[in-house]
Formats: sequence, C-alpha cells, structure tokens
Amino acid sequence: MYAISTSALTKDYGNNRGIFDLNLEVGVGEAFGFIGPNGAGKTTTLRLFMDLIRPDRGRAQIMGLDTQRDGVKLRRLVGFLPGEPPDYPNQTGQQILDLLAHLRGEVDPTRVTELAQLFDLDLHRKYREYSHGNKQKVWLIQAFMHNPKLLLLDEPTNGLDPLMQQAFRRLLAESRERGATVFLSSHLLPEVQETCDRIGVIYQGALRRVGSLADLRTGNIHRIDVRTENEMDRARLAALAGVTDIAISEHRVQCTLTGTMQPLLDALQTARVLSIDSSELTLEEVFLAQYGQPA
Repeated sequence: MYAISTSALTKDYGNNRGIFDLNLEVGVGEAFGFIGPNGAGKTTTLRLFMDLIRPDRGRAQIMGLDTQRDGVKLRRLVGFLPGEPPDYPNQTGQQILDLLAHLRGEVDPTRVTELAQLFDLDLHRKYREYSHGNKQKVWLIQAFMHNPKLLLLDEPTNGLDPLMQQAFRRLLAESRERGATVFLSSHLLPEVQETCDRIGVIYQGALRRVGSLADLRTGNIHRIDVRTENEMDRARLAALAGVTDIAISEHRVQCTLTGTMQPLLDALQTARVLSIDSSELTLEEVFLAQYGQPA
C-alpha cells in the first residue's frame, strides 16, 4: 500500500489552470517534495487529497482510503497544513487548538504544550493579535499535535524566521523517525532539497518529472569556475560539446558543463590553469534550467 496514490487525477478550472491527469505514488515513510511556480497546481493537489474540492475525473487514495468516499475519516488521520488557513480572529490560539483537537480526537494536551514551547508561541493571545509567522505556528501545531502517520504540508515555513524554520525541520525529522510519510509542497527549493527523498516537478498543471535530486540532475551538470594565468579563447570553449553559459573576464572563466570534464581541461591547458572549482547545480538551478523561471 502506498501512502498516496493517484490515477489521472484532474481538476480543470479552465484557461489551463488546475491539475491534469496526475499519476503519482508516494511510499509509506517517504518524504516527497512537490515543487513548481505559483499557480502550477500544488495547492489544488493538496486540497483534492483532503477532499476539500472534488476532481473532475480520476481518483486518489490516501493511506488506503478513497479521498471522496472516506474524506471524514481521512481528515482525522492526516496532519494537514493548508496554504490558506481559516481565520478565527476572536479566539485565542489555545481555543483554536482545543476545538481542532476535540474534532480530531486522541490529542494529548501535553503534546500541544510541548509544540507551543518549541515554536515559542503564546497560546493565550487572540488570533487577530498574532503576526503572520505566529499564525503559521498555530497551524503547524495542529498539523503535528496528534502525531499523524501522514503529513500534508503546504508552504510550511511561510512567515517563519530562520530559528523557527530550524525548529520545524527538527520536528519534521522527529516525525520521520517515527515512520511518518511527508508530502511537502513548497516554492523554497533549498528547503525541499534538504528534507525530501524524492521530488516531483509540477508545471502548468502537469507533473513533468519525478525523482531524487540526483535523478533530476540528469547529464552530470556542473558549474565550473576557473582562474587562469593567460586569457582564454571564448570561441574554443564555445566549440566544446556540453559547455554553455560561458563568461570570461580578467583571467577567469565560468561556464556550465554537461558531461565529462576532460575535454574542457584539455582546452584550458593553453591558458595555464591556476585554480578550478566545480559544483553541482542546486535544485533551484535545475528548475530554472528546465523552465526558465523561479519556483
């Protein structure tokens, strides 16, 4: 049994908006990152998983449950962080969490207190008095407070400062140690890169690629930064297979290299290499190389 399984899942809002024929499987205990630009369909997918909206066609199963037939049961089992949480302006953080804990059942009040301490959140203040980051903490607490086996998280660190982002990552690591499955939708690519086993790239409502970070970095792509004693001939570099994005200035050569490095090293010999640095592309650079815009 997969933690998440979809077949041709489709929600069409018109004008090429929505998601289309999503076929996806996420294993139990896996951390899966879901990335793409704003409007690509990430939030729509999560709302379909939680039966907050209904698909036009196709189906999804979460923890073996049909999302439409078993929506009520599903919402008790999953830890869901919505991208656009509801507003409870006149309630305190404690009152909101008490209400949600009552609806969900089997929530230990001690666990709520521990999470509030982790995120340094005063639960006795009115929700309307909270900053954006503190409101996010309320919804993070409700997602984790019942130790769910599956976490569906939409932009989880939105509004959090760096210290609270670290607290979130520790909490996520603890959940994974307990065997929880994580489905994390985010436009913060370094966050996904750090926490997820596999990554799905969604663009214009379609799932374009799925794989590990190494899988997405197809072709052994590196960013090369070389310092030379002599000037380098740009035309000679440009003629090399796999060498692109060439920049040359004051005995420094920068380029992107796909494939083996030896032909580039051979070409650089005449310029007398002083130093060379090679680094793999980040997930963000991979995304930009494929789709030409930030996630």
